[in-house]
Amino acid sequence: MPQRLPPKLQPCELRAVHCGNGGQSVKKDILFLCQFFYPEYISSAQLPFDTAKALRKAGFSVEVLCGYPREYSDTVHVPRTQTVEGISIRRLKYIQLDRSGFLGRIINYFSFTFMVLLNLPRLSGYRSVVVYSNPPILPWIATWAKALFGTKLVFVSYDLYPEVATVTGTLGEKHPICRLMNHINRCICRRSDRIVALSREMRDYILTHRDFPAENIAVIPNWYADKGLRNQNREQNPFREVTKDRFTVSYFGNMGTMQDMQTLLQAVRELKNDPDVFFLFAGHGNKMEALKQTVQAENIENIAVYPFLHGADFDNALAISDCALVTLVAGSTGLCVPSKTYSYMMQGIPLLAVMDECDIVSDIEAGAGCWVRNGEGTLLAEKIRSLKDSPETAQSMRRVCRSLYEQKYTKEICTAQYVRLFRALLGQEGERKP
Repeated sequence: MPQRLPPKLQPCELRAVHCGNGGQSVKKDILFLCQFFYPEYISSAQLPFDTAKALRKAGFSVEVLCGYPREYSDTVHVPRTQTVEGISIRRLKYIQLDRSGFLGRIINYFSFTFMVLLNLPRLSGYRSVVVYSNPPILPWIATWAKALFGTKLVFVSYDLYPEVATVTGTLGEKHPICRLMNHINRCICRRSDRIVALSREMRDYILTHRDFPAENIAVIPNWYADKGLRNQNREQNPFREVTKDRFTVSYFGNMGTMQDMQTLLQAVRELKNDPDVFFLFAGHGNKMEALKQTVQAENIENIAVYPFLHGADFDNALAISDCALVTLVAGSTGLCVPSKTYSYMMQGIPLLAVMDECDIVSDIEAGAGCWVRNGEGTLLAEKIRSLKDSPETAQSMRRVCRSLYEQKYTKEICTAQYVRLFRALLGQEGERKP
């Protein structure tokens, strides 16, 4: 008699059933392997969660192996195993030290990766694994799953290592960690079925500096969910008590090794005595404390520096902003992309970019904001004054930002690209409509 299959199995789940002798177990379609995931609120947790939900909705069976939340979750007790919206999540506890220092981050990276290594046999139960570049040594484990179990491998490159460390001077090119990362990169390029780059310049960097075929690189940008906050009444915004209706220049997110905080600070100094300009900073990172100390030592009064904001606090901070700063250090083109950019564009906030030429600058040149190079803090201050004094220009930039967001950076547009990628990878192209 033929085997009767459960009627509710989706098409791609049917393909995963082993019907031969021996009662082989079902292989799930996709395993997400990442350090951060739901219910954590940072972008490196929210983006994989959005992707997993889109793939589950498209009919794939999806499970997650991630770290246990500590710093970026409001939930008091998070279960070690949980099913959320049809996605099975297994969370691993590991050593979690203060991430603001290099040593703390390294210990966290190796601790989490070691815990994943102990769970390596689990990876044999999946047709494909999607692994992220944070922490940078984690993809090494996924390449072993490819070699041992024949698991298809998708590597999502949020940052390119060891270049992130060498460009900023954190590590020398001959440092043992850099040598290890170069070895891991060779393994990734030899065994990955697809690499996802966040921008065209990241794709170009991979093509130039890695041995990986161009046809297997997909450019899929990050995104931000459309929360419909554009017309929020500022009179009801709690940040109004802080900004006092001044022209508000905001910076949110990471203030770390890859961010050019010196150029931003130079512009703040130039405008410290302007009664109509206010700076609103919020985030985390190893440069944040230095910023706060400088603000206090130099008695800069038209600035507020908050810890990392999320939820309603972040939504209100976005809504009060007249323009938003995005920055990367010089020489980092193609190595990473500031993810907060897309939240600004969702809100229709003009961008003020301090970085080399890249996709973000291309959007700015289309009318979404202003661009200066690293070290041009005085020019940045002039751009801020110009926007403050020209509401018509600022309004035009708002419209362009919002339009570009709707064309390229919504959650639905970007996650649909992941769905198409996995349909092609797992041999199901054309079986279901998007």
